[in-house]
Amino acid sequence: MVLSGLDVLVSQGGDLVQGKTIGLVTHAAGVDRHLRSSIDRLCAIPGVTLPIVFGPEHGLHGQAQDLIGVDDDQAGPIASQRHPRVVSLYGTTFESLKPTPQQLAGLDLLIIDMQDVGSRFYTFQATMKYCMQVALPMGLNVLVLDRPNPIGGLQVEGPMLQAGYESFVGAHPMAVRHGLTLGELARIYHRQISQDHPDHRLGQLQVIACQGWSRQMYFDDCRLPWVLPSPNMPSLDTAIVYPGQCLLEGTNLSEGRGTTRPFEICGAPWIDAVHLADAMQKIGLPGVVFRPVWFRPTFQKHAGMDCGGVQIHVTNRELFLPVRTSLALLIQMRSQSVERFAWRTEIYEFVREPIAIDLLFGSSQERLAIEQGVRWQEIAKEWESQEQQYLESSREDWAY
Repeated sequence: MVLSGLDVLVSQGGDLVQGKTIGLVTHAAGVDRHLRSSIDRLCAIPGVTLPIVFGPEHGLHGQAQDLIGVDDDQAGPIASQRHPRVVSLYGTTFESLKPTPQQLAGLDLLIIDMQDVGSRFYTFQATMKYCMQVALPMGLNVLVLDRPNPIGGLQVEGPMLQAGYESFVGAHPMAVRHGLTLGELARIYHRQISQDHPDHRLGQLQVIACQGWSRQMYFDDCRLPWVLPSPNMPSLDTAIVYPGQCLLEGTNLSEGRGTTRPFEICGAPWIDAVHLADAMQKIGLPGVVFRPVWFRPTFQKHAGMDCGGVQIHVTNRELFLPVRTSLALLIQMRSQSVERFAWRTEIYEFVREPIAIDLLFGSSQERLAIEQGVRWQEIAKEWESQEQQYLESSREDWAY
């Protein structure tokens, strides 16, 4: 059985936090292997005082949909007798994504316990980085309770984030499928923050590693309970396709929000489902089968409208290439009606320009290539050297 960093801390008696005044960054998936929240487990350690809890995007309990700002008084009630203050780290401005020095004042330690899903644009690792950027220069120590990367730590895929395209969905140069845990990312961020503040005496970073996890393991190998880390991440199956399917957020195609299979299902009212499924099958992508589907989203894009599309059925997750698969799928759906297809141009994660698809890919290169009719294979070929260089460099930070 795998033990999360929270389980390891508690099993060791909580010596690292005994007698300390702590702040906690967590969410609904911050639970131990018996589904007890990190709030309750930390409050049960002798001498711990927990005056403040920070909730990331979606709120402390994951009740808010994507791109919905959460006020502090809406961040979520605490099912604890200690009744700490709850602060939202996802409001209506970019500034709301970081805690303030005043909110961290008086703490001995800031603890971060969140479940990531292994994709660059899943925002919890950005929240962790932003918290560290405020806490460490104050001299405040940070403790990260690590958790498994649910889609494994051996495979990386997709283009690197390029300079000028940094955002909440791209907080650090890495591949789309980054292959790291939050604890490993925290060490990278600590190193970067140290370089940015050479004259500061920074707070220390400590990571409590998982026990029993190795890089080839997926979440269902861990014998840990799956708790939705966000409203549209209901299962490991969702997390496996997410590194590619989240790209559809940058278009007017439905990524399946408002259905019971978000990100596995996608389409639009003008899509010929049978033609799309046949075209995708003929490509011969590894580890995946495409089934024609018809669906009616209850909210988000095309709410209440009948859509045609496909469901992605992953038949071999070791061979499946989510980013390449979704790139090919996006191009195929666009080709059915270039006139109806559109890139998302509204403000996305507090940024108007670059537009959403460029933020998600990490540059404008892929969008421009798609518009010029470049085949998906040629676009993906440009990623190969980036992926290899990233894999080699990221190995230096592997803790497992």
